[in-house]
Amino acid sequence: MLKNPAQAGLADWKWMGVACGISVQCGTGGRGTGVPPVSQHGQDAHATSTAPHGQDARATNVREPEWPAVDFIIGNPPFLGGNRIRQELGSDYVEQLFALYEGRVPAFADLCCYWFEKARAHIAVGKCRRAGLLATQGIRGGANREVLKRIKESGDIFWAESDRPWILDGANVHVSMVGFDDGEEQSRILDGNLVATINANLTSCADITTAAILAENRGICFMGPSPKAPFDIDAETAAVMLADKGNPNGRPNADVVRPVVSAVDIAQGSRGMWTIDFGVMPIGEAAQYEKPFEYVKANVLPVRETRRDDYRGMWWQYARPRPEMRTALRGKRRYIATPGVSKHRLFVWVSPEVLCNQGTLVFARDDDAFFGILHSRFHEVWARAQGTQLREAASGCRYTPTTSFETFPRPVETKAIAEAARDLVVKRDRWLNPEGASAAELRQRTLTKLYNARPTWLADCHARLDAAVAAAYGWPADLSDDVILERLLALNLERAGG
Repeated sequence: MLKNPAQAGLADWKWMGVACGISVQCGTGGRGTGVPPVSQHGQDAHATSTAPHGQDARATNVREPEWPAVDFIIGNPPFLGGNRIRQELGSDYVEQLFALYEGRVPAFADLCCYWFEKARAHIAVGKCRRAGLLATQGIRGGANREVLKRIKESGDIFWAESDRPWILDGANVHVSMVGFDDGEEQSRILDGNLVATINANLTSCADITTAAILAENRGICFMGPSPKAPFDIDAETAAVMLADKGNPNGRPNADVVRPVVSAVDIAQGSRGMWTIDFGVMPIGEAAQYEKPFEYVKANVLPVRETRRDDYRGMWWQYARPRPEMRTALRGKRRYIATPGVSKHRLFVWVSPEVLCNQGTLVFARDDDAFFGILHSRFHEVWARAQGTQLREAASGCRYTPTTSFETFPRPVETKAIAEAARDLVVKRDRWLNPEGASAAELRQRTLTKLYNARPTWLADCHARLDAAVAAAYGWPADLSDDVILERLLALNLERAGG
């Protein structure tokens, strides 16, 4: 699978050797070793690839490469996120790859997942005893987790380091290491501790990877629209467009020139940016908004002409305009947004004229009780366990509509939750925007800084909210995280089965 084999390297062979029950003497790996992932058979190391044979973009007879029969597979597959695979490897190559691994590896999984699946299949047909592979911590969640689920279906994970520091291109990252086989090994070691089982998310407590999507949560949470081109404009450019009254359709440019909020704006304060958003308008309708359309034609069209065919065809629209989200938000007096990736799981109210774009998650609800449930400890514990951890645990995790929200069994929405949520928002907004504060002072007042400091008044607000949510579940407010996960999982499975 490697177009550039230098992007992959050997894993820390000593650790992986431990995972596979063999003794290996070799240096620490990383991208800089310049060799592809390897399988070891006795004293011979074989370079292996998961790439389709016939890597030329014009090839039509591509096939999955054969790996030799071996005793052990040990490797450090390349670190490349699912969102970057097409950009780095090219569309033709990626489409071939997706076709070869369809039904086995999700299309948007990270690149390393193909090595995990290939090694799993090798073990399943008896061509390998066990494997030890390294991955970013993304392997524990989202689409990536599916390959670990498949490993547990045909065999099992018997050894794992869920969170280990690693140096990649000079940067400190955190990785996961996974040892797996056909289920023959009876002991289970997670993070150096003997455990009864290792779940597909590399935990040993409640197996929330078995949680089902709940019908009650469908159609509420959406990823923000993704532009993939320069639609954003500064406030000055937006003001010029908004002041123009000469559109042939007689409509104001405010229809399509909107304030825009990103994950950075939510966590670190507003940048004051705007965007040109034609939604799903046909080109003839969009062209009636003269100044915004001509701006997009001059600045977006040249970019789109170099991109994928489906983006070129609708060049005046966001790459992913999210029509389902727009329909769900229609008629709402406000809606809720959260960063897709965040150190703190933050939720904010957003006005309907504001567009939350790529990197945010949007909830089509405008009631305080729902907001309070999202901002409770119970939802945060669930979301962190279901999400993909980035680096060290304190750096936060990724939130997704399906695994993080749609599996979450919400409690009854009560008046007490709504009151606690309103109190939190009012006091938080007073802190963020004190009367008479200068622009310089306001820039220092961000949600990230507030939650980093977590003053007593903020902790008290959240304690009151958590108590209200706990009461709605009928549970004590002081449950441990593990007990919360156990109870939420049981509730999820009960509702899914009912």
